[in-house]
Amino acid sequence: MLRKLVLIATAVAAVAVSVSAQAQSDTTAPDILVKSVTLEVVDIIRKDVDIQSGGSAARKKMVALIETKVLPHFNFQAMTASAVGRNWSKASADQKARLNDEFKTLLVRTYASALTAYSNQQFDFRPLRGKPTDTDVTVNVRVIQSGTQPVTIDYDLEKRPNGWKVWDVRIAGVSLVANYRTEFDNLVRDSGVDGLIKALQTKNSSLDPSVAATPAAAQKK
Repeated sequence: MLRKLVLIATAVAAVAVSVSAQAQSDTTAPDILVKSVTLEVVDIIRKDVDIQSGGSAARKKMVALIETKVLPHFNFQAMTASAVGRNWSKASADQKARLNDEFKTLLVRTYASALTAYSNQQFDFRPLRGKPTDTDVTVNVRVIQSGTQPVTIDYDLEKRPNGWKVWDVRIAGVSLVANYRTEFDNLVRDSGVDGLIKALQTKNSSLDPSVAATPAAAQKK
């Protein structure tokens, strides 16, 4: 009986923590959200010896970090639909789910690489422009680099029922979403939606940090 009560109490505590964290995410202002998540991730990168060492193990750990800390704040379905563009309506429910999974994987790895590259720089979080009633905002961040112009990272966010969600990221003015739209449109035109899915799967396999190059694979290159 005592064990059962302990289990129930533990479960209730876990739910309470989850609800508390969700409530905090729901009410956090978009600029504060971007700043806190970015600084938390960058701090982890700077202190993690494995990530700093580089190599496939470091990339794998970095991707896992982004998936844990950053991914919950992104609206990947909206990002995928925007990247696929007019062809999104041609996809079946199953194809949309597969496209979302593959594009999410691609974006996570792309964003992980960008954040790793800038992790040792200074971040300047610009004041948020807009009204408290706005539901679509852009948070501007500048990466200060010695001896050269700052690199801009702009986060486009939309207010959703469960809090603010990022639907695009522009690094040095290049949109992670729009950057793929023409390429995806050409792939669908030539090979259909399934062809696009296959191309994304191939690209993600080539970027998979958990797959080490074998001697045979190295000889083929």
